[in-house]
Amino acid sequence: MPARTAAASPLHIQSLFPVALAQAQLHPDPMDLAIQLQALHHLRGEGCSNPDPGCAWTGDLHGVWQLHTHPSFSPLAGELSRLGHAFLDQLGFQRDRVSLHIQRCWPVISEADQVVGRHYHPNAHLSGVYYFTGDGSGRQGCLRLFPSRQVNELVPGMAVGHDGPLLSSPWCAGHWDLPPRAGLFVLFPSCLEHAVLPNQDPDALRCSLSIDFVLTAPPGQHPPEYLAPHPSAWQAC
Repeated sequence: MPARTAAASPLHIQSLFPVALAQAQLHPDPMDLAIQLQALHHLRGEGCSNPDPGCAWTGDLHGVWQLHTHPSFSPLAGELSRLGHAFLDQLGFQRDRVSLHIQRCWPVISEADQVVGRHYHPNAHLSGVYYFTGDGSGRQGCLRLFPSRQVNELVPGMAVGHDGPLLSSPWCAGHWDLPPRAGLFVLFPSCLEHAVLPNQDPDALRCSLSIDFVLTAPPGQHPPEYLAPHPSAWQAC
């Protein structure tokens, strides 16, 4: 007579080591928004791409990388910085032991069918995107985020497909898409690769602001091993 085995309990899979993605819905004043959009068009001038017609116009490649100092955008940058601090608080950073700096801030404008290629920001620590336009449908071009490593595919490369035995599942997703929505602010680690999908709305521009933050030790403090000293202690040579 075969041995009897105990009935197994249902298999439970737990999600570990999540990537922190923050979202905040701002409600801009319509007049402020109109002034900002007008300023974006002025800053772009006659430009329309980077310079490939298929690539969106990004201000950082055209000398417009300090948008946070512009009178029409500095109050917004201040609010985004406040949200950056709130993000650090939720991650567990001790506010009195780190300083947060705006490193770069630039506009991105996508015409119809234009994209932003896959990339990451190696010189920053925390990156954000604020949307001036977008209806939440994704037609204007979603922000696509990519996993740093696919550990759940078990065999490297299985999640790519190409007739492999691994079916699509949330545990091996190759990307995650976020549709733009006016007033939405998104924050994520700068090392996370991301891209912008084509603007599929021929009647609407996709207008956004990108912002990069850097963490250092506060001024006057001895920095811990893995945290850069405050810029006030640096010396050009």
